[in-house]
Amino acid sequence: MSALTEVAPGYRAGRTLPLRVELVRQLKRRRTLVMGGILAVLPFVLLVAFAIGGEPGGGNGQVTLMDTATASGANFAAVNLFVSAGFLLVVPVALFCGDTVASEASWSSLRYLLAAPVPRARLLWSKLVVGLGTSLAAMVLLPLVALAVGTAAYGWGPLQLPTGGALDAGTAAQRLVVVVAYVFVSQLVTAGLAFWLSTRTDAPLGAVGGAVGLTIVGNVLDAVTALGHWRDVLPAHWQFAWADAVQPAPEWSGMIQGTVVSVTYAAVLFALAFRHFARKDVVS
Repeated sequence: MSALTEVAPGYRAGRTLPLRVELVRQLKRRRTLVMGGILAVLPFVLLVAFAIGGEPGGGNGQVTLMDTATASGANFAAVNLFVSAGFLLVVPVALFCGDTVASEASWSSLRYLLAAPVPRARLLWSKLVVGLGTSLAAMVLLPLVALAVGTAAYGWGPLQLPTGGALDAGTAAQRLVVVVAYVFVSQLVTAGLAFWLSTRTDAPLGAVGGAVGLTIVGNVLDAVTALGHWRDVLPAHWQFAWADAVQPAPEWSGMIQGTVVSVTYAAVLFALAFRHFARKDVVS
């Protein structure tokens, strides 16, 4: 029995599968490059759309955030976040967190990683941190490119608010950082779903598609007004609470409630993923 507990000289479980190694592996993957390219191209697509269709306008006398898209680079960045937060940004989160473990199983390399030996908790932790990190990078990439494109096309200026008034460029930049941070937190539920499913299946598409599908179901349920206050426990109900941050006097209550709901769901899902993987019979 004592022989089973012996380890090689110099072996440290905490030094196996370093984060930088996992990060480089994931950044080199084609799906990461393709997803980054799609997010970087979106601002150019909207720019062309506005150039062809003219300046946005509701036509009903009611001014929305979309109607201010061409007012400044800050407005253009805010509009890009608005049109992508509901679905487009769900995809990279589900992809980077759902593909990570399941893809190793589909390649039959998961058992070899564990035989290295990489402790199971260490393996999951490295993949989760890198998955969340690349998801955050994707969310930062979009507004940065949009801000650069919008500034080149419409100029650097204050953030014009649909309700009237404006935020100076410095304040607008700070508020956009808050918006990106909240969008990331609101997507933690999708990340948790994808990561949990990734530990339960050897099919990456199943984990990614399952997370996206369940997120869509949550959006559909939130649209059912007959549910009343039950919608308050749905993460989707708070996904656009960040709009309260782009007001002359920001309102934080909605974002606080949304953060609590998202973090609670995510914590449970991440815990389930670690619990299941610790007991899983890895054969692939």
